[in-house]
Amino acid sequence: MIYPSPAAAAWAGAGAPLALLVAVFAPTYWPMGLVWIVVVTLLVAADIFLAADRQKMKLALRVQPQAHIGSSVEATAEATFGGGARPPRQIDVQFEVNDFLKPRSRIYRSLTAGDRAEATAILDTVRRGAGMIERVWVEWRGPFGLAVKRRVVDVDRGIDIIPDIRSVKKEAIRIFARDTSIGEKLHIEKGGGSEFEALRQFMPGMDRRTIDWKQSARHTQLLAKEFRTEQDQTIIFAIDTGRLMCEPLGAAPKVDHAINAALLLGYVSLKMGDRVGLFGFDARPNISTGAVSGVKSFTLLQHLAARLDYSTEETNFTLGLTQLSAEIKRRSLIVIFTDFADPTSAELMIENVGRLMKKHLVLFVTLRDVELETMTQEEPTKLMDATRSVIAHSLLVEKDLVLTRLQRLGAEIINAPADRVGPDLLNRYLELKRQSRL
Repeated sequence: MIYPSPAAAAWAGAGAPLALLVAVFAPTYWPMGLVWIVVVTLLVAADIFLAADRQKMKLALRVQPQAHIGSSVEATAEATFGGGARPPRQIDVQFEVNDFLKPRSRIYRSLTAGDRAEATAILDTVRRGAGMIERVWVEWRGPFGLAVKRRVVDVDRGIDIIPDIRSVKKEAIRIFARDTSIGEKLHIEKGGGSEFEALRQFMPGMDRRTIDWKQSARHTQLLAKEFRTEQDQTIIFAIDTGRLMCEPLGAAPKVDHAINAALLLGYVSLKMGDRVGLFGFDARPNISTGAVSGVKSFTLLQHLAARLDYSTEETNFTLGLTQLSAEIKRRSLIVIFTDFADPTSAELMIENVGRLMKKHLVLFVTLRDVELETMTQEEPTKLMDATRSVIAHSLLVEKDLVLTRLQRLGAEIINAPADRVGPDLLNRYLELKRQSRL
């Protein structure tokens, strides 16, 4: 797009008083009043001709592929002007983004150096998900400053906005180091599993059930079997992204707390040699990664976790958990993050979780609603307070009934506050690992 600048409009308007004076005092010379407009128009045309060509301007965009929620990301647009035309003295750049990002300024201005110009924008992350820089608008003026040339470049550059994993990794390392400290890690790996490793001399304090009586008789000394902890186990995180899980709880939606806890356990599981997968569902399955291994795969989990978008649809447990069961071919630990409103709506969930438990070990994770618990503990001063307290108590009792039914079916249950669900989940995983239940 090419159009006159505000300066051209000002110069054209400045000739209006002169044309008015000529028309009043020398009416026969009124055509002379148009000369000023013609001069300004010719100058604008010359400015357009001398300005750098729009089609020969090339744009390169540099931006980091990931950013943490609540942080900012820098996006640098580098414009190169060719064709032998005189490059502009400065350029104005605008970044058109989606709802996940917000530029701090509407226009970013940069001076040119030679035939190149760079403008760096600061984009704030608004919410978790797939941020997108859709287009970059570049404007520059001609040598006289009377004409503006604009070039709009479609870039479609994605930025994965992920949870702040720095605190996740710090918490994971702290708990992991506490549970497998120096001098104990070898003992845990070789003594807490069920896969035979070697024979060793029986020592006081060892389990007598590990004594191999046949080999002890052959070597005339007590020998015990030593086992090692199995690795390459499969952990699948099934995260419900439906309407109930997208309700706010504390400073973030429930699904964000679930993703933080899943990344915490996923990081530790990968370090311990297990395989980790991610499965997201609401009204229908939306993400299914399969199981990956190795600590380097944690970046992939972050990338895919950012794709778990918020939803306003009701969760279809039958479709989601049935497809999950069909995709998993070997026994796995399935960690389900979800929520439910009442026992009636939870019937289908209980039925489908029961089918999963016939083959897999299910760890069912829900978030405690501290606000409801506070309502039941406050002393009512009005009738409305008493009504609110009774309803909150009823909701908590109904939730406990559903969790009790799942526990009787054989599921492991975690019902923890949002700030404790990650560490509690990790501790339960390490406990199951020591008990050789994976």
